[in-house]
Amino acid sequence: MEMGKLILVANPGSSSRKYGLFRNEEPLATLHFETENSKVVCTYKSADGTKRELPCDFSNIAESVSHIAAILESEGQVTTERPLDAIAVRIVAPMDSFTRDRIVDDSFMDEFNAARSKAPLHIPVIASEIEHLRESFKDLPIIAVSDSAFHASKPELMKYYPFDTKLADKYDIKRYGYHGLSVGSIVHQLKQAGRLPEKLIVAHVGSGSSVTAVRDGISLDTSMGYTPLEGVMMATRSGSIDVGAAIAIKKALELDDDGLEKYLNKEAGMLGVSGSTNDMRDLIALADKGDTRAAFAYALYIYRVQSLIGQMAASLDGADAIVLTATILERNDQVRGDIIKKLSYLGFEIDSEINKSFPDEALVNIATEDSKPIYVIRTDETGEMLRRAIIVLESPND
Repeated sequence: MEMGKLILVANPGSSSRKYGLFRNEEPLATLHFETENSKVVCTYKSADGTKRELPCDFSNIAESVSHIAAILESEGQVTTERPLDAIAVRIVAPMDSFTRDRIVDDSFMDEFNAARSKAPLHIPVIASEIEHLRESFKDLPIIAVSDSAFHASKPELMKYYPFDTKLADKYDIKRYGYHGLSVGSIVHQLKQAGRLPEKLIVAHVGSGSSVTAVRDGISLDTSMGYTPLEGVMMATRSGSIDVGAAIAIKKALELDDDGLEKYLNKEAGMLGVSGSTNDMRDLIALADKGDTRAAFAYALYIYRVQSLIGQMAASLDGADAIVLTATILERNDQVRGDIIKKLSYLGFEIDSEINKSFPDEALVNIATEDSKPIYVIRTDETGEMLRRAIIVLESPND
């Protein structure tokens, strides 16, 4: 019999559902449900990379989870002799109780549902997914893997906002930080390669973006705060903004609280500044064609990332290495080069040739010989979720 934990990783989105089946960290299959022309379409990908579309007879994307078991059984991935051991779900929620990994039970769901108003763009989708998973996979352990757990080690100084700390403690209004799964995966890969420095800055730049200061493999500070809205300018999120400016936007557009939150999360950032796109590739193409708004959006984006890198360097009292990761920085040499361009004061200089001819490797140093290391590393949030889920399974009472 094949050994190892058989774990399903669930990654619910607002308009799609993604699931991955793994034996420990070995991928076996993925399922991707999305809506096309008012119908749900499922793409099944096996371990050898073969893809095919599976028929779906339902139109509500939320129903996807109720069909997973049947699909995995029909594909021979899950059998009576080899059942699933657990399901792992990523949790994004601003409360102290969600800064650790937990097995989902009634108490967890009560707390999670009570927190809906604190993160209305994230919690409802995840809560609904977990409820469907509990219904479809009765008695199977479901592990809530916290995206903030990696940052729980931050000193108190980096956790609090400058207002009454008693109020912050009573209502859990603190800088929790997110992208912890991504940064944790980077630390893991650097450790495995024997390259983890004392003072590390991790720039995770994708649709959502953050910059994190890591000391000896432990989070010291990070740009995201109470919610993933704080910090770097992102694809559609504003990043850090003066509360007074936010109130002025609310009044100008005659928005309620939910409308303001939606505006700053969905209509700002790269999309809002450019007025046309939230895709970095399109933004660069438009800027190259003379679109002044796109050019300004690009320049502002780069500046905001550089500024947060400088802030994290101040938290660390310097930096021994920097990691560039997530979709944009893993794929775009121009963005990598432009961000590093103004970091020479920290001892970083990019090798333009290595940067442009980026090899197909998981971990590459694109720095010059005289520079401190500049690593481009593919983030592996799923791998981190699996490692953490296995730890919880092996010590459920901790």
